[in-house]
Amino acid sequence: MKLICITLCLIVVMKGTAQNKVAPIDSSSSTGIQLPMGSKQDRRSLFKGGAKILLEMVSQKKGLAVKNVEVLYVPVSFTMDSLKAALQKANWEVSSIEGETDFLWLRQNNKKLMAHFQAQKKTHEIYFGETELITIKADTNRVSPKSNTAAVATTAIVTASNSTVSSATAFTFITTNWEDGWSSTVRQDWVEVTKGNMKILLHYPNKIADAYNSVFKESDYAAWNTLVAPRYNNVQNFAWRTIQSWQSISFMEADAKENATDKTVHIVLFKKHYSNGSGRYLEFVSTTKSDYENEFGAYHSDESGWDKTANMQYRNKFSVAANDIIGKWSTTDYASISYYYVNTGGLAGTSTTSTADEFTFLAGSNYQSQHSGASGMVGNMKFSNQVYKGKSTVTNWNITLTNRFEGATEKYDSYFEAVKGGRALILKDRLNTVFTLVKQQ
Repeated sequence: MKLICITLCLIVVMKGTAQNKVAPIDSSSSTGIQLPMGSKQDRRSLFKGGAKILLEMVSQKKGLAVKNVEVLYVPVSFTMDSLKAALQKANWEVSSIEGETDFLWLRQNNKKLMAHFQAQKKTHEIYFGETELITIKADTNRVSPKSNTAAVATTAIVTASNSTVSSATAFTFITTNWEDGWSSTVRQDWVEVTKGNMKILLHYPNKIADAYNSVFKESDYAAWNTLVAPRYNNVQNFAWRTIQSWQSISFMEADAKENATDKTVHIVLFKKHYSNGSGRYLEFVSTTKSDYENEFGAYHSDESGWDKTANMQYRNKFSVAANDIIGKWSTTDYASISYYYVNTGGLAGTSTTSTADEFTFLAGSNYQSQHSGASGMVGNMKFSNQVYKGKSTVTNWNITLTNRFEGATEKYDSYFEAVKGGRALILKDRLNTVFTLVKQQ
């Protein structure tokens, strides 16, 4: 039979645990529903990783990530209608997802799950995944502030300042001075970007503000009330002017008095809802509405033409010092390609790639890294493992590592992205491979 290939190109950051096991099961650990005789649970990390990718293809459109994935195999007698009935019997609120006939939203008290039912000839597959807000999504298409780019159109000069945060989260550099006059500074709940009398607060992800709501106006008002309203009073001329599209534009503005200064300012709360979930709420604070418009342009109802405003979120970049990276940093990625029969539409097989990268920076400029991978058709995977040890040299925007592949020295573009309570370490090599690394405790 002739095959066609559909590529699922989503790469996600997650922590995986390896369990090589397929075992009989009579109930779902995620939902508690009773399953028919002959059901099985697949605990193998690669299969769970593939299921996670599939679920997040839908969830990330809503700004949600997926965790705690469960993979089940059930007899063909157990249909989608059987699944819905079992969920409702177990007191789950079940709702469909527009445009996605094989996916369901599940809610029970404060627990929210996504489900996918995949019909097969011999055994049906069910995937359950707990949903959560995306907390950190570094944009891997952007380069460090060292280079001129269309995204930022400037270079950066870095200055070190004494950190005002606690020693547990202190880093050498808390300020980046950009050549076009803007300056970024790490704060507790946002990165503050300033130039002249204007400031922009790049808000960190917030569970309430970023919560998915199918009613856009309610979602935006929740963000305003959570991120903006508590720090102002005497709000006037409020306007909600959001543009709904494939990558919607949230736009709210008002005049108000700052609680901290008692000064009247103009506020714009803005967010571009990127399809990969990486958009952030940006709060523009200027002396007058005209000051804002002179810098970023007047509001317009077209969904395009917002690049200058949206790209301010990429000012969340800070230089790296050698002492800041001592410890273990890691990430795990998954990707898959699924093959389907043209005449039946049935799944013919899945090719999966899984990688785990771990960098450990030691005192005395020593480092070691381990890179593990598995790839190939599911059921016939090939595995690899590479370990490197050598010396590291850290400058403002680069980390150089010796004794890499075939003994070569590799120079990485590097920077920190601030998140609440810490940093993510971003490394990009000469082939534009990007590692978004989280420090392990």
